[in-house]
Amino acid sequence: MNLGTLPYLDPFFSTKIRTTMEGYEQVSVTKQRRKAYKSRCLTVASVLLGCLLLSSIIVLILAFTVFKAKQPRTKLISAALDGVSPRISFPVVNIQLNITLNLQFLVENPNHASFKHGPGKSFLLYRGDQFGEADIPPGDIPARSSATFSSRLVLQVDEMASNITALIDDVLNGELVVDTRTRIPGRVTFLKVFKKHAVVTSECQFTIAVLALKLQSQKCKSESNL
Repeated sequence: MNLGTLPYLDPFFSTKIRTTMEGYEQVSVTKQRRKAYKSRCLTVASVLLGCLLLSSIIVLILAFTVFKAKQPRTKLISAALDGVSPRISFPVVNIQLNITLNLQFLVENPNHASFKHGPGKSFLLYRGDQFGEADIPPGDIPARSSATFSSRLVLQVDEMASNITALIDDVLNGELVVDTRTRIPGRVTFLKVFKKHAVVTSECQFTIAVLALKLQSQKCKSESNL
């Protein structure tokens, strides 16, 4: 081949072509990097959204199963009398009565969280009127545990003036019927966030053999309100 016939290549033109090609390559690499970055962002966002959705589902499942608030239960486990047999004197009617009713209640907490209760109250009633009361101190019953509470109720004859005639009749007949009502308010807290208020109540009726100063019969009912 005759070298004299080769076309002349302008060095500036060659450099320009090389620069243009390098520019295209840089643009292509930049686009690929942006595409990869967007893809990674979408992947991370999808993973985070999936984790959030899964966590929400788990919380809902726990809320309706393990962490579903259950009603605390209570029952009377013992009842005993202290005091002396009543005496009635005549011709001026005077009745001397010293009776104390000692009760013990068991409160069961079936929840997977503690049951924190405030001060409670026990009331002693005769024919629907209140004639004695006792305080129950506040406390905390751990998850799936129970606690025992005591109430010492004294029948206060001095406050029974309105029912004194009925009381004398019952004493002469040998039987005295009294009622007790116990109320313990509190709340169950799950994960220190979800709180559910609950009130435990117990109502009992006792028939007392006056002369022997013994409990002839007793019947109780308990309930809880969430």
